[in-house]
Amino acid sequence: MTKNYFYITLLLAIFFTSGAKAQESKQSPKIQESTSIEGLNLYPNPVTNGKVYITSKNDLEKEIIIFDVLGKKVLQTIISNKELNVSNLSPGVYIIKITEESATSSRKLIIQ
Repeated sequence: MTKNYFYITLLLAIFFTSGAKAQESKQSPKIQESTSIEGLNLYPNPVTNGKVYITSKNDLEKEIIIFDVLGKKVLQTIISNKELNVSNLSPGVYIIKITEESATSSRKLIIQ
């Protein structure tokens, strides 16, 4: 099982790294990217009960986008509290992108 996670993580790293390089070469003036969300905490991970809790230092409204390992968007929502319901997602590995104000962070999310 851990061997599968290794290969999936490796595939995601290659996918996101190659996409970032292609985008950087197309842009002439580099615009400063947004910063990470301060104090971001995502738990439990892996998710076993269909709910994941997302907290940060500011605890403001967050836009959540979840992608599967192929890069397909499977969930997009806005939450104003800490709780995100992911019970409709199949077990597997996902990438969760969290945006709070102008700051954005991405994490690996495992659903069992």
